[in-house]
Amino acid sequence: MPLFTIETTYRLPVDRQRTYEADALDQACDLAIADEGWDDEKSDVETSGDTYVTGAWEGRDAAYSGRALDVSSCFDEQLQRKAAHFEVLLGLLKVFAHALNGEPTDGPFWRRRLVDAIAKAEAIIACAPDPHTDGDVS
Repeated sequence: MPLFTIETTYRLPVDRQRTYEADALDQACDLAIADEGWDDEKSDVETSGDTYVTGAWEGRDAAYSGRALDVSSCFDEQLQRKAAHFEVLLGLLKVFAHALNGEPTDGPFWRRRLVDAIAKAEAIIACAPDPHTDGDVS
């Protein structure tokens, strides 16, 4: 029977609580994200994530010493699976939106929401702030 070395991982939330002086909430959030000091961190083992596969190799104790095997995406981290599928769904939305190019953008309510959803999805992929939209895209 073949042997396989499987690397698994789980995410462990680590948090800190600090006070930042700023003119606005967004500025305080920027300061908190840029703060690289973690000497007061706390691990939250009660809310660790599910275990997922991060690598596989054929053979005993073979991690990183041979060709990595392709692992089905069903063993990926759930958040990563959602992110990858998000890009697929965004592509489908774009195709649908372009198929409707003859219709004015101020047309039906769903058309405006579709355009807003695409703009927000593109901002998420680009790690950019949410765009201002007319619809209620959450």
